[in-house]
Amino acid sequence: MLGPPHNHSMETPATFFLVGIPGLQSSYLWLAISLSAMYTIALLGNSLIMTVICMDSTLREPMFGFLCVLAAVDIVMASSVVPKMVSIFSSGHSSISFSACFTQMYFVHAATAVETGLLLAMALDRYVAICKPLHYKSILTPRVMLGMSVTITIRAVTFMTPLSWMVSHLPFCGSHVVPHSYCEHMAVAQLACADPMPSRLYSLLGSSIIVGSDVTFIAASYILILRAVFGLSSKNSQWKALSTCGSHVGVMALYYLPGMASIYVAWLGQGTVPLHTQVLLADLYLVIPATLNPIIYGLRTKQIRQRICNLLICCLFEHTREGS
Repeated sequence: MLGPPHNHSMETPATFFLVGIPGLQSSYLWLAISLSAMYTIALLGNSLIMTVICMDSTLREPMFGFLCVLAAVDIVMASSVVPKMVSIFSSGHSSISFSACFTQMYFVHAATAVETGLLLAMALDRYVAICKPLHYKSILTPRVMLGMSVTITIRAVTFMTPLSWMVSHLPFCGSHVVPHSYCEHMAVAQLACADPMPSRLYSLLGSSIIVGSDVTFIAASYILILRAVFGLSSKNSQWKALSTCGSHVGVMALYYLPGMASIYVAWLGQGTVPLHTQVLLADLYLVIPATLNPIIYGLRTKQIRQRICNLLICCLFEHTREGS
């Protein structure tokens, strides 16, 4: 016989309580200061990248369009978690409403799915630019770019909507204390009175399929890029071609390495990896790429570096002139 259905309205908690990072309470002040500094850099850096690309009519190549979208996604990702983390670490304000918790969960995981798709799009851009330079503008037209961006967004929404629905409809009749510093899916699902395994399997399989397919295509793109580069007769041309991909490779390493480590440690490392290590890894995975991406692209991409310098000099000149 089937048991009585769960009364979702009665078993839905009004509030969850985020622990922060269990076991590192003595370091909360330093964590709050560090996260605040990283968040400030992420906001300023990514906003500057977006401003420069949008204002400069010469930066209209597909790569810069994808980079502008990536900067916006980084701002959304960091803004979804860092303010609440800083509040927990600095003032101990750990409560978060049920709706706010699942809104945060949705934006965090959707943003990560969008970001991996953008990295794939940027890898394909580099492949076309290096392997098919004469057809670059005819292949990566504005219509193709728009289609790629819409596809990436739809994929993220399609993945996250069922996951959010499954977790938000679990019965939470026990503890409402989340052993994490944001509403991470697995940490919240473990509090349910029902079996959270379906949503956990969906999350693991969905993440593995999305990231696995993206990484496979990115690897294939770079294998073809390397074959084309090392086929060039000039060492200077080889170095120039590799240099254009350096910033992208650095950003991919920042994103995929801690990201995959965070996912599989949370799934397989329970009982062997300390909880504070799991939580700290998940936190840094969301914050570090958003902080370092604009720095890497600002330093490695000549056009952006020059435009940022020109913009800062212009602003300084205007401020000096107004002051005098």
